[in-house]
Amino acid sequence: MDRKKLKQCLSDIGCKEDASKYILRRFESGSMEDTFQLLKRERCRIMDEYHECGKKLDCMDFILRECEKEIKIKNGGV
Repeated sequence: MDRKKLKQCLSDIGCKEDASKYILRRFESGSMEDTFQLLKRERCRIMDEYHECGKKLDCMDFILRECEKEIKIKNGGV
């Protein structure tokens, strides 16, 4: 992987600028172990966001189902 590709990927995943710069510095210094660990940390951050979004979607689905029930009741269905 080259620096340009790594930088673009970090941007695409929404990596904060300071974290991105630090990861790139470790990458450029040749410390692949550090780079790997930092990337794993970013992956965990993204997974946390993913799970939080899942919770929000579950809540939205619940609200939609409840609204749908209300609509059916108002229209004479059960």
